[in-house]
Parts: sequence; structure tokens; C-alpha cells
Amino acid sequence: MSKNLDKSSVNEAGKSKSNDSEQGLEDAVEGADEALQKAIKSDSSSPQRVQRPHSSPPRFVTVEELLETARGVTNMALAHEIVVNGDFQIKPVELPENSLKKRVKEIVHKAFWDCLSAQLSEDPPAYDHAIKLVGEIKETLLSFLLPGHTRLRNQITEVLDLDLIKQEAENGALDISKLAEFIIGMMGTLCAPARDEEVKKLKDIKEIVPLFREIFSVLDLMKVDMANFAISSIRPHLMQQSVEYERKKFQEILERQPNSLDFVTQWLEEASEDLMTQKYKHALPAGGAAAGSGDMPGLSPVAVQNYAYLKLLKWDHLQRPFPETVLMDQSRFHELQLQLEQLTILGAVLLVTFSMAAPGISSQADFAEKLKMIVKILLTDMHLPSFHLKDVLTTIGEKVCLEVSSCLSLCGSSPFTTDKETVLKGQIQAVASPDDPIRRIMESRILTFLETYLASGHQKPLPTVPGGLSPVQRELEEVAIKFARLVNYNKMVFCPYYDAILSKILVRS
Repeated sequence: MSKNLDKSSVNEAGKSKSNDSEQGLEDAVEGADEALQKAIKSDSSSPQRVQRPHSSPPRFVTVEELLETARGVTNMALAHEIVVNGDFQIKPVELPENSLKKRVKEIVHKAFWDCLSAQLSEDPPAYDHAIKLVGEIKETLLSFLLPGHTRLRNQITEVLDLDLIKQEAENGALDISKLAEFIIGMMGTLCAPARDEEVKKLKDIKEIVPLFREIFSVLDLMKVDMANFAISSIRPHLMQQSVEYERKKFQEILERQPNSLDFVTQWLEEASEDLMTQKYKHALPAGGAAAGSGDMPGLSPVAVQNYAYLKLLKWDHLQRPFPETVLMDQSRFHELQLQLEQLTILGAVLLVTFSMAAPGISSQADFAEKLKMIVKILLTDMHLPSFHLKDVLTTIGEKVCLEVSSCLSLCGSSPFTTDKETVLKGQIQAVASPDDPIRRIMESRILTFLETYLASGHQKPLPTVPGGLSPVQRELEEVAIKFARLVNYNKMVFCPYYDAILSKILVRS
């Protein structure tokens, strides 16, 4: 089945990037921009370029159109990330150590604070810089207030009255420490509980320059907290509006670049052809009578779409461009793909182990869970470049045999013979090959479960887990939930485009 789902009829010269880690918002935006650039350059004469369907004639675009489109992609990616990723948060920017940007920032900041220190050390002290800082702090504190915080707003405005502070400075009556005390107290009132400790530490700083420096540092953290609070507040509302918003933004992109659905068309055409020819009938059911009849009119748009989404879990991210409509979720689909590959290896190892061991050993929940955790830990870094699956499976074989022997001994069962150990180790090592029959069976059953789960529409109870997958049922259901959530949201946004494309494909075929 791996080969079936890896089918590719196109070549791609430019490789699309795909990271192993969760990439976050920047990856989503960069990926969307990259796809946009590919769409714009689709008329290239390179002999290696992807053969796109000629759905619309190429046209030239202006720089202004490109910039406007890029902004639309960025805004759409941001809204999508907030809605799809429930854990999405803005994080403080941390520049890399020893980077040029960080060194420049440190030099500029040091010069600024040195200047402030020099002014305050004059006789009499000069407060020009200090008053400007107080003004910035005042605006920041006011920005944290909600409309109903009238009393706090009046307090801040009254105490941090810049005109009055300037007069006090000119008359030598300014108490900068008293201002700092008020500011710290107000920060303690407005900050999130997670910042209480940072604000408390400010009270221990007695020197004015270091104190102001730390005040601004904590205020920056409070700004991030406020932004994340705003995001969590608008998420429910954004969830309701995001489908229409994303569809509208994509339509604007499509109007500027009409061939922005070419990769989607190829993707859906391949899925429908695969189902039509029944090339994958035994490896991956397409659902209902359509899967087994071979009668093209029996193919429903839903069956084709579901199968197309399953193909994304076997995608060659380095060689093939991702369909435009799922581009913002490419990193998520890739992450699911990596999880499923690891789950396939894990399931295959457990299957051959329980098949070789005594009949009752797999029914012992504690042992089965312990063995699963051992194998999972050893497979943790499976997708790192330095990981060598064959070597790790050798280690897993040794460890599994020790655990099985120990369990059999405690249960009073017949000992695990040397011959059985040799056979089990060999079967575990064989799982390293994508063509290993056990591995292929596990992969097929996993994809079958995902297809069934997707077709069930989250109806209760969950679909029955295929045989041999019981030890990894929890992990498989977690992946299925993530997968279905991505697919269903994508369908809500882009279903009109899919239906239009499939109506032509199914009639034509």
C-alpha cells in the first residue's frame, strides 16, 4: 500500500520545504507564500517543472498585485493558525546568540541606558530622557486597560501627568523613585498572575537606570500576555467567521492568479483515477459500493475527497508540490505522516512479538503497556537524520526478548527458547523494510481505520480498530481525531472548489 499511495505522475524541479518539527505560524505563512510564488512562476520553460493542467492562460502581474496578494496570504494564514491551533500563542522574540542582530541591539540599548545614566548623574540631574521613558510607560499601561477601567485610567493619567512632571523637574522637585514605585504598583495590578514574580523583583532594584531597564523588560512580557489574552478572547468569534474569511481571501488570490487550483486539480484527478481503476481496492477501501463496484458513476465526490486526503498522509514533501488549498496545513499533515510511520513500526513490532510469545502474554495489560513504552522511547528520534532504523530495531529486538523472557518466567510459563528469540529478532529487524509484509499489513489497517473514521463523521461509538492494532489503539485514535479535524475544517472552507473540480472530473471520466 505504501507504493500505491506514493504514486506520482509528475516531476518537480523546485523542492518545497518541510520541517520535522511543528512549525508554527511563520512556517505556515512561508509555505503559503512559497506556493503563491510557484503559481506565479508556473509558465516557466524549465523542462523539469511540474506539468500543470492548462486550466487558464498565464498572465503577468504587477509588483503591487504581488504585495497585496502576499498580505492576503499572510492574513489568511494568521487567522487559520489561530482557529486550527488551539495552543497558538505569541511568544517573545529571542534573537540567536552571537547573531549580528542581537549584537547590534545590545550595543544600541547599552548606548541608550548609558546616556540616561549620564544625564541623571549631572548636577543638577537632567530628566529629558527619563521623562520620555515615563511617557512611553504611561501609554503602555493605558493600552492594557479595558473600557470599564475608568478609575485606573484616571489614576495613571493623574500621577503620570507629563506636564506636571516636567514642571517638577525644572523646579528640582521631581521624585523619580516615587514615580517608579507607582508604576511598579500599577504593573502588579494589571499583570497576569504568571508575571507576579517578575513585578515583585522590581521592588528590590534601587538604582534608577537598572530599574527602568527591567521595567521595560517586564512590560514587553506583559504586552505578549495581553496579545495572547486578546487571541483567546476572539477565537470563538473568529471560529464562526474564519470559514467565510479564508474562502474570501483564497478567492481573491484565485482572481489574481487563476491557476492557483492546478495542484488541487491534479491531486483530485489522481484520487479519482485510483478509485476508478480499483488499483487500490484491497489496500484502501474508498467507502460504500463505490469502492468495490468499479462503476465510475458510483464514485461520490465525498469518497474521492476522503481518499485524496488520505493520499496526503503518504505525500512526498520533498519532490511534489502540496495542493494549494491545504498548503497552510502542510506542516500538520507532514507531522501526522511522521506519527503514522512511527505508529506503523511500533504496531508491527508489537504484533510479531505477541504472535511469537505465549498466547496469554498479550492479554497482560501491564506487560503490554510496558513493552509499548519501551519500543516508543527507542523510536522517539525515528525521523532525525542521525537515526538508523535497522540499528535501533536490533536494539529493540534484544530488549523485547529480555522483557518477554522475564514475563514468561514470572508467569511460570515455558521459557522463551533460543530458536524463538532468533526468529523474533529477525522478524523485528525485517520491519525496517517498507516492503515487509507485516509492516505493510499494519500500514494498510491504519489507513483503513482512518478512512472509516473520516467517513463516520465523528459518530459514536468510534469505528472498531482493525485486528492487531489494539495495543496502539489510544495513539491511533488520537491521530484520527487530529486528522479528521484538519480534513473537516478544510472541507468547510474549500468544498465549493472541490465540488466544482470533481463535477468536471467525474463527468469527463
